[in-house]
Amino acid sequence: MTAEELRRSAGRDAAPPEGLPAPLAALWWAARGDWERAHALAQAGGDADSAWVHAHLHRQEGDLANADHYGRAGRRRPVEPLGAEWLAIAEALLGRRGA
Repeated sequence: MTAEELRRSAGRDAAPPEGLPAPLAALWWAARGDWERAHALAQAGGDADSAWVHAHLHRQEGDLANADHYGRAGRRRPVEPLGAEWLAIAEALLGRRGA
């Protein structure tokens, strides 16, 4: 699966693809417009990928003070537009899965 396929799935499917790890499922829900569900999934994870998605979600929300999760993910807050960041995160996480 590619990042664009993940985004298209969010636009047409009722649920994320089966077996998607929580950080990717959070991105799926974010693309679908369900920030609360995306945030719950990202916040529940204790790993760097979840922290990265969590930070992105707080940036999307406009809560930059709460976007300190970039540090927990070992990353800096990006300057690129939110859509480009979503795509970069999805590509990186899907790439690790060998998608």
